[in-house]
Amino acid sequence: MASTTIQHISYDEATRELHVTFVGGAIYTYYDVPAHVYRSFRTAESKGQYFQRFVADRYDFRRHAA
Repeated sequence: MASTTIQHISYDEATRELHVTFVGGAIYTYYDVPAHVYRSFRTAESKGQYFQRFVADRYDFRRHAA
């Protein structure tokens, strides 16, 4: 199912960085994210709900300039 808020997610296992691109174009990197969080995020029925519950406000992050 396509997400109305999350456009793309990717993960760098070596650095434990989660990269999230939102539908509006904002790109964020979340640091020290466990691989199981990424795997669950990737397979979640609602990406937006999963993000709000298990990623947002739980990990340090950086917003990238557009």
